[in-house]
Amino acid sequence: MKNKFKTVTMMGLGYIGLPTAALLANRGFKVHGVDIDVQAVEIINQGKIHIVEPELDTFVRSAVNSGHLTANLEPAEADVFMVAVPTPFHHDKVNAVTNSPMPNIDYIISATKAIAPYVRKGGLILLESTSPVGTTDIMAKVLQEEGVNIDEVFIAHSPERVLPGHIIRELVENDRVVGGVNKASTEIAAEFYRLFVEGEVLETNAKTAEMAKLTENSFRDVNIAFANELSLICDKLNINVWELIALSNRHPRVNILQPGPGVGGHCIAVDPWFIVDSAPEESRLIRTAREVNDYKPHYIIEKIKAAAAKFENPKIACLGLAFKADIDDLRESPSLAIVKYLKELELGRLYISEPNIESLPPMLEAENIVMLTGAEAVAKADIVLLLVDHHAFKSISIADLADKVVIDTRGIWAVQI
Repeated sequence: MKNKFKTVTMMGLGYIGLPTAALLANRGFKVHGVDIDVQAVEIINQGKIHIVEPELDTFVRSAVNSGHLTANLEPAEADVFMVAVPTPFHHDKVNAVTNSPMPNIDYIISATKAIAPYVRKGGLILLESTSPVGTTDIMAKVLQEEGVNIDEVFIAHSPERVLPGHIIRELVENDRVVGGVNKASTEIAAEFYRLFVEGEVLETNAKTAEMAKLTENSFRDVNIAFANELSLICDKLNINVWELIALSNRHPRVNILQPGPGVGGHCIAVDPWFIVDSAPEESRLIRTAREVNDYKPHYIIEKIKAAAAKFENPKIACLGLAFKADIDDLRESPSLAIVKYLKELELGRLYISEPNIESLPPMLEAENIVMLTGAEAVAKADIVLLLVDHHAFKSISIADLADKVVIDTRGIWAVQI
């Protein structure tokens, strides 16, 4: 099949946009990447990366050096436009019915308006951002309002479904759901993805594709909530939850996930609320799971406060800020939220270790906060709070924790202590 998609404009060069842009560029597409972050654009054009993701640095360097990838502040004409921008919550309003967070698609609308002048007949517009049901239709409406003849272009949604830390591999290997605003859009979008996706490309409509991504992450959230609720019950009953789960998982049809300090990232901690917002009366289990996982950081804070009360001026080692192990992504991180709240409580001196970032985020800068390695933080601390099971922390031994109060939210030492 002759490749009729030669040029791509990628809107958003973050955790999904940049790996996708680099992958396409290394497959021979001419990729015009766009981001509003001037510093990110400059870094990428040097063949470097502004985020942490295994193998991404090599991919970007190769793509930029080949001339197939450039980063820019403004869009350009292309055969394919891909939108991979954030879909956060509104900070100043909530759903009046459920009092729950409301999804904010302003970035998608802005990106759609930005590309409208560059879209030409036969163009393919793809929304990859995880979105509330109906967002792809809204994108089509915005394009029409901006003067694009939507009967002459193809518009579809194909949500990313990759695991941070494995993005490069999973962009290629994972099955892909593709749903267009009409059958022709679905078919053209699927044709494009089959050029670089080795997994199966599954065709549906836009609303079902949108709901599929929300469903996948809500499934994960519900299962994590079960593990987190078990951890609360086990604390009350003085049972080691890690041993309990290990024993229970020996049943051939049981696979309980591991508890933690909460749920983070821009997907699992966010997407279930999109379903709740769309169908509040019908999504009772999904809402409850979200509430269980959102409560867990508050529970951890209460444990820290109780431990700190035993010291006159406690020194607390906080190990990890990212939302999961061995990445630098702080989005919606319960670990970051916990440490931020500890700073506000002024319980004592905080020694923070996050091996995947070079400096503390501005919200944590204070006189009583110091950034150290994990080993240094533990050595100085009275209380050791393990928030993220980064590989770098696994070299800390039980002997290093002698005479310290240990709050292990990830279970890397819990069975041994």
